[in-house]
Amino acid sequence: MSDLENTPKPEERVDVIRQRLAVLEPIELEVLNDSHLHAQHAGNRDGANHFTVTMRSAKFDGVSRVQRQRMVYELLEDLMPFPIHALALKLSSSDE
Repeated sequence: MSDLENTPKPEERVDVIRQRLAVLEPIELEVLNDSHLHAQHAGNRDGANHFTVTMRSAKFDGVSRVQRQRMVYELLEDLMPFPIHALALKLSSSDE
């Protein structure tokens, strides 16, 4: 099976991201597909999507902003640059 055949369908992508991030035990998690805001962008025209992830997790306690981002990117790296073209991250610890 090719990589393209394994790629989540557009309507499944938010759920796939949520499932992948579940290992970080989020207290709060919001995943938004922002592609409609980038309708004329080249990546969006090619079928890839723009997402914003807002997450609060105790796994981020005592962890730098850069390391938090790395933790998320490691879980999603095989989905970039397709079907995730762009990923905005708003990550906070349990006490922020």
